[in-house]
Amino acid sequence: MPIEIVCKIKFAEEDAKPKEKEAGDEQSLLGAAQGAAAPRDLATFASTSTLHGLGRACGPGPHGLRRSLWALALLTSLAAFLYQATGLARGYLTRPHLVAMDPAAPAPTAGFPAVTLCNINRFRHSALSDADIFHLANLTGLPPKDRDGHRAAGLRYPEPDMVDILNRTGHQLADMLKSCNFSGHHCSASNFSVVYTRYGKCYTFNADPQSSLPSRAGGMGSGLEIMLDIQQEEYLPIWRETNETSFEAGIRVQIHSQEEPPYIHQLGFGVSPGFQTFVSCQEQRLTYLPQPWGNCRAESGLREPELQGYSAYSVSACRLRCEKEAVLQRCHCRMVHMPGNETICPPNIYIECADHTLDSLGGGSEGPCFCPTPCNLTRYGKEISMVRIPNRGSARYLARKYNRNETYIRENFLVLDVFFEALTSEAMEQRAAYGLSALLGDLGGQMGLFIGASILTLLEILDYIYEVSWDRLKRVWRRPKTPLRTSTGGISTLGLQELKEQSPCPSRGHAEGGGASSLLPNHHHPPGPRGGLFEDFAC
Repeated sequence: MPIEIVCKIKFAEEDAKPKEKEAGDEQSLLGAAQGAAAPRDLATFASTSTLHGLGRACGPGPHGLRRSLWALALLTSLAAFLYQATGLARGYLTRPHLVAMDPAAPAPTAGFPAVTLCNINRFRHSALSDADIFHLANLTGLPPKDRDGHRAAGLRYPEPDMVDILNRTGHQLADMLKSCNFSGHHCSASNFSVVYTRYGKCYTFNADPQSSLPSRAGGMGSGLEIMLDIQQEEYLPIWRETNETSFEAGIRVQIHSQEEPPYIHQLGFGVSPGFQTFVSCQEQRLTYLPQPWGNCRAESGLREPELQGYSAYSVSACRLRCEKEAVLQRCHCRMVHMPGNETICPPNIYIECADHTLDSLGGGSEGPCFCPTPCNLTRYGKEISMVRIPNRGSARYLARKYNRNETYIRENFLVLDVFFEALTSEAMEQRAAYGLSALLGDLGGQMGLFIGASILTLLEILDYIYEVSWDRLKRVWRRPKTPLRTSTGGISTLGLQELKEQSPCPSRGHAEGGGASSLLPNHHHPPGPRGGLFEDFAC
């Protein structure tokens, strides 16, 4: 069997060293021989783990039916927990949300909304000149004319200005507005601002967000009440139909916030002559969730406007911007109601560009123009009712007052009454129905119910896995190699074979035969058979 002989040799130059050095060397040698402590085995870890059932299934002790049943119970509980956790994670990833509606407390005042109104007829027939009719032929359907009749050949007119045509030939509010009252106070056409839409020249009441008019009470008589003459005698005759031809008579109305531009051709409602229309409004403040629960657009927080030409982002402003980009791409110009400084399209291609705008814009998130809803939005819910006007007595009175006949009054006059139902607002808010805190709470409950574990239990398991893995890596990286000779300080370790080769002492046979002399006395063993456990050596 291999024998390792350790010899202590104290050299002369080391005599002055303290004895503590030898003691430290001996401890280092013993520590190196013993090696690092081995990690805990699975049975030891299971007996000290806080995971319920693991100590009974994998702890120290004999293997039997009882341990098998505990192992089966542990695996079943673990499988049930994983099944429940998977269902909870799937429910969380669907990002469910709910809508909470909270009525606000009544306020002493409420900001009145902006009210935009447009006459459905875009151009007054009596205001159109020969040049206007010539340039607007594709838009109105009327044939161009000259003094001798309807002949287009040979007519030469200056280049048209679409803004000038709309301003000059559109219905003038000073002529349409017969009476105006707001919260019991008289108002006039000067309280309205001119705005351009697809219906041409329109007018907005209370348009300035910096000086918004307040409403101090709810109910009829506390809002805006106007009487209008729609001037049907100025409506264009229909010579031929175009995409802009209208068969209706009346006005279009949109109620919106001051930060939102009117998008009246899609969001407005009609008011007919011969009726008094009551519009009961209620302010609604909507709050939507951003990604990943919803698709609303959060405010950027920048001082500069998010959309060129508009002070704030809104769906209407975004749609108008998309329409403008589509018209610029196709016609290299913009329409009057679109913001910007680009050239305004001439009347002869106005209808073509308008049709291309409607055809090129898509809806929804897959369309070429996707306008997300802002995360914070103010809109006005409406309830509309109407009664017929005038009655017989008021018809005769109005006819005398405005120097019209009763038939004209019934066919052209209307009354619009816009008011708050009450000085309260509704707050509708989207909320996450299942958030991260709820998910963690449910996972903790399921974990405690099935396996009796917690976050610290998971850390225990990860720590044990790290301990075992790190020990195995160290064994791979640092494989021990037994050296034939090592020398540390005053300790020398010699192998037996090396000792026999390098020893100056003669072998057993040489000693018996009077071999060479040695520096130290020979140590002879009693006679006996060769090949015993000990050999002669000298140090």
